Amino acid sequence: MITTVLMIEKALVPTDVDLVTTLHGDDPVTFVVLMQPRGDQDRLLRALDDVALGEFGDAVRENDVPEGKQAGPPAERALRHSVHALEAAGATATGRLADDHPLDALATVVRESEADEVVVLTAPHYLEELFHRDWASRARHKVGVPVLKLFAHAE
Repeated sequence: MITTVLMIEKALVPTDVDLVTTLHGDDPVTFVVLMQPRGDQDRLLRALDDVALGEFGDAVRENDVPEGKQAGPPAERALRHSVHALEAAGATATGRLADDHPLDALATVVRESEADEVVVLTAPHYLEELFHRDWASRARHKVGVPVLKLFAHAE
């Protein structure tokens, strides 16, 4: 059995579930889903990414999305939805929220679960990727297992 730590920023949509549950063909996979609540420290980067993608309306609405402590309840709902979606697809899945130090939390989850790999499922973050400050790039130096970065699908 393969154990995958799946780091996400938003609830999985059916296309994402299909993508991650078929990565290993018919081999059984256990997922440990690590949900990163939306932090307020990267608001400017998100707005710049929206502009780079031509999504000017999203850039303007960055202040309307819960962040920091207010992001906890929506993140918990997204995590529960994602775990249930993986289970409905036939996978074994558990989940937890990342704390204020998500990369440390990721390393802990990888160690505790004896994970074989990490999959970071994220929206494009062009500025962070350019400077290798995105979750996947940073995780590769921290977790000691292969890290795969995939782009999440829109709803």
